[in-house]
Amino acid sequence: MPTMSSKTTDQRDLFRGTLELMILRSLMTAPMHGYALVQHIKQRSNDFLRVEEGSLYPALQRLLKEGLLKAEWEISASNRRVRTYRITPAGKKHLEREISSFERMIEAITQVLSPAES
Repeated sequence: MPTMSSKTTDQRDLFRGTLELMILRSLMTAPMHGYALVQHIKQRSNDFLRVEEGSLYPALQRLLKEGLLKAEWEISASNRRVRTYRITPAGKKHLEREISSFERMIEAITQVLSPAES
């Protein structure tokens, strides 16, 4: 299961597939290379989530293998060769289904964690 770290040194275990969802959602805004994805997730989570390289690249490979992403080598603004990832039409459909499922799971967990009504 991928882990992410918060600002402190403790580790956060994510629900299975959460990192992949965040990658796909991030790529809906624009194509990005690995470092840009890490920064985007960090920024969108108000510096709470930090994606470790050891989690990001295996997740990207899984998404590529499943046809949910495509990748191309490009030259970055700093004149470095980077692999840029784009979401595919299949990735967009997958993302929609998974977000819906994830929202239902969060709703169910919230109900369980809420104080019981007397």
